[in-house]
Amino acid sequence: MIPAQMEVGSAISVPARPYPYALVPARTALVVIDMQRDFIERGGFGDSLGNDVSRLAAIVPTTARLIALFRKLGWPIVHTREAHKPDLSDCPPSKIRRGNPSLHIGEVGAMGRLLVAGEPGNQIVPDLVPSNGEIVVDKPGKGMFWATGLHEKLQALGITHLVFAGVTTEVCVQTSMREANDRGYESLLIEDATESYFSQFKTATIDMIVAQGGIVGWVTPLADLEAALA
Repeated sequence: MIPAQMEVGSAISVPARPYPYALVPARTALVVIDMQRDFIERGGFGDSLGNDVSRLAAIVPTTARLIALFRKLGWPIVHTREAHKPDLSDCPPSKIRRGNPSLHIGEVGAMGRLLVAGEPGNQIVPDLVPSNGEIVVDKPGKGMFWATGLHEKLQALGITHLVFAGVTTEVCVQTSMREANDRGYESLLIEDATESYFSQFKTATIDMIVAQGGIVGWVTPLADLEAALA
């Protein structure tokens, strides 16, 4: 039986699927994907697509606990927002047309223009607001690396391991984890700090992440990470 915490050189063993995740404290950062009002609150882009945003809002307390853990440890934290320039020059017309929403990207909703940088709806939800010194990345795509310069920032910090939270599991979270995998990062998803508008999509995505010996990464609940780091 593998103990909940096991030092392997400078690594800490975290119980996870498909097998324990070797977390290296000095090289680990938390990435919180797109916990912005446009996806989580009524009147935002997610709501305009006809989704039940309360499913995403339900993970805010767990995500706040995870952020608090990293802040206590003094480890780097990255927050991303899916955000486009006001002139939408970084948003392909095909993306604006997609999905038949009641309001399209760039149009005015209850919290300003949807998915546009600087608008009220594009801000991180109040309970998860970034602290001074934490990295905030506005990304024009689903993944966190494309056209953001984030890889270079993480390299400068010596980061090799990423712990993931955020929304939605099957779109921006999975895309970012796959991008991270291609760049050599070891990624751990906190399963109760991520969510989808569709429960079956979250389940399927987690199955894909841990398949074939962790082809994309590892998955664990927050309680197991907290216990390993205690």
